[in-house]
Amino acid sequence: MRKLGISIYPQYGTMTEQIDYMERASLSGFSRMFTCLLSATEETEINNLRILIKKANSLGFEVIADVSPSVFTDLKLSYEDLGFFHALGLSGLRLDLGFSGLEESIMSFNEYGLKIELNMSQGTKYLEQILSYAPNKAAIIGCHNFYPRRYTGLARDHFLTCSQQYKQHGIRTAAMISSSQAAYGPWPVQEGLMTLEEHRDLPIEVQAKDLFQTELIDDVIIGNAFASEEELKKLSTLNRFLLELEVEFKEAATITEREIVLKEKHLNRGDISPYVIRSTQSRVTYGKENIEAHDTKSIKRGDITIDNNGYERYKGELHIALQNMENSGNTNIVAAVAEEEHFLLNQIKPWQKFSFIEKKD
Repeated sequence: MRKLGISIYPQYGTMTEQIDYMERASLSGFSRMFTCLLSATEETEINNLRILIKKANSLGFEVIADVSPSVFTDLKLSYEDLGFFHALGLSGLRLDLGFSGLEESIMSFNEYGLKIELNMSQGTKYLEQILSYAPNKAAIIGCHNFYPRRYTGLARDHFLTCSQQYKQHGIRTAAMISSSQAAYGPWPVQEGLMTLEEHRDLPIEVQAKDLFQTELIDDVIIGNAFASEEELKKLSTLNRFLLELEVEFKEAATITEREIVLKEKHLNRGDISPYVIRSTQSRVTYGKENIEAHDTKSIKRGDITIDNNGYERYKGELHIALQNMENSGNTNIVAAVAEEEHFLLNQIKPWQKFSFIEKKD
């Protein structure tokens, strides 16, 4: 089960705004909530957090709070007794900075069933160190950092390496995306709150598509608050298991061509090409249709093409262009993948299934 999550920071926004946000997110199918004890240590803030967590629990949210060894010190707590966090109503603790490995393993056997969430972004042998102390592995989960300052987010290669490290041990994973409408995070700097730097200026649903597409991230959490109603809706309707690419049709695209794009079940052939993603079943389904030539100029990366009557053997076959290329005249350009999603094309794997949805204005 892949989950969507939001974030709440008790020191920012009014109680009314925070509760309203949780209620709207719950109605949109969100079921995780992140909060931060690193930046909320005043008694008033903790009391407000207690109220918010109680409300979140009533809405069915799994609530996990960011902590570090300094939080234990400041609140005079012991890693051997997590009763304080249980009393707050938390479902788990995220260790932004961890201990030595032994402490985490002991915490994983806490009597309250709290999850121990590890910082996935470090790129060290931290996870292996904890596992060497024989923890309750069922209580261990992971979540990447987020990065409020521009140019400090993770590089894709590092992100993938760190995520694979957790996945190969069967650990549940999460990462952060950012709302372009939100104004609050745990710190004063607000230039977005996502895990991957390349996501910083992308639409929120494209960020989520990318994370789910890696098949290394189980849960996707909006790092900043408060996301807009439109952003929550876009994420709530997002297919978390099948990549859906947004497309814009050419005016001349026929009813048959639109059916091939939108209704056919697509998969990328296993004998992959560096030039195109090939979905070939449509040439079987629509091979006897009359597909006359139109829009047969040069093909650009991101174009969606269907072979016309001129390619009798391939008539009806659908391609997504990975490169600019010449057109023999036997291929109709019927649509184009939305520009902001072009980077997803090179991540489509052999035999991967995918579909298209028409982009709305």
